Amino acid sequence: MAEQATILIVDDEKVVRDSCYRVLNKDGYRIETATNGDNGLQKIRKAKPDLVLVDLMMPGMSGMELLEKIEEIDPNIVSVVITGYATIETAVAAMKRHTYDFLQKPFTPDQLRIVTDRGLERRKLALQSARLQREKEMIRENFISLVSHQLRSPLASVKQYLVVIRDGFTGDVSASQKEMIRKAGAYIDQLLKLINDWLDMSRIEAANIKEEFEPVAIDDILSEIMELLKPLAETRKISLEKHFCDGVAEVHGNRENLKQAFTNLLSNGIHYNKEGGTVTVSSTEQNGCIEVDISDTGIGISQENLHFIFDEFFRVNSKETRSVTGSGLGLPIAKRIIEAHDGTIKVVSELGKGTTFSILLPKAKR
Repeated sequence: MAEQATILIVDDEKVVRDSCYRVLNKDGYRIETATNGDNGLQKIRKAKPDLVLVDLMMPGMSGMELLEKIEEIDPNIVSVVITGYATIETAVAAMKRHTYDFLQKPFTPDQLRIVTDRGLERRKLALQSARLQREKEMIRENFISLVSHQLRSPLASVKQYLVVIRDGFTGDVSASQKEMIRKAGAYIDQLLKLINDWLDMSRIEAANIKEEFEPVAIDDILSEIMELLKPLAETRKISLEKHFCDGVAEVHGNRENLKQAFTNLLSNGIHYNKEGGTVTVSSTEQNGCIEVDISDTGIGISQENLHFIFDEFFRVNSKETRSVTGSGLGLPIAKRIIEAHDGTIKVVSELGKGTTFSILLPKAKR
């Protein structure tokens, strides 16, 4: 990178500019110079340097102002302050603007070379990291597309064909054959749910979710979910109870995503409960936040497994959980959604006695 790097020297002192130019030009860098902050800003936008040497004390636009502009243009440009008036206050102010290092005037050629080489190495690593991140994102997006179109669509088609066979459109089907087809269809449903959960997990990003934020009444969402899950709870002989705070408690969020998160948590409370058990949903307001507690009287989670329940694809393997199908993504999806809303989710559990999930979300500002 040394032969190709571009360095901009911004200093109103000709002696400093010339001395830096001679040293760095001899080392094979492309050198640009500017006599003040305004001229330096123009050259930054045009030349896109890798590293900028900035004097703090200049007429017109100050070095601090220029550092702010550099950060706005390209946060990966490495800024090095050169000054004869360094103080703790200026150092702190410059570091807040992501300054990489300082050169105290007067400095030697070796000091200049060391700081420049280190700064350019940092620039190189930052660019490599950004490139790898972009490549990773492209691979992820391509894989999502592959899963969505190349796996989900064929599975849905296979299920349709099985239904056609089961219903006798291709000939008589015996009772035992229908049972085999039913089981095959159930396995396909599990695969489709796993794929859909994974796609949901991959698509949940804070930036995208926040584009659709609006005031959302949490109690309305919870009541709607409890009504939807009531048949499942009745089938498993589970009681659903709610204790909501007075008034309309609202958060600033994405309604559908929040609904998905709480549905995952509530359905877990039903699936991993005991016959005749209870799931209690409560909401309270405190310190500008809304807390939602979802408690069940179910099988509970051991302390050794409690640390892993938000990990992708993790499922507790015990005789009590083997009858419950799932992808191991319900809780990670819920956690990612809550955190995308600047909230937190915590869990306490006791084996054999039950589990409580506590969700804290910032209250919507009126």
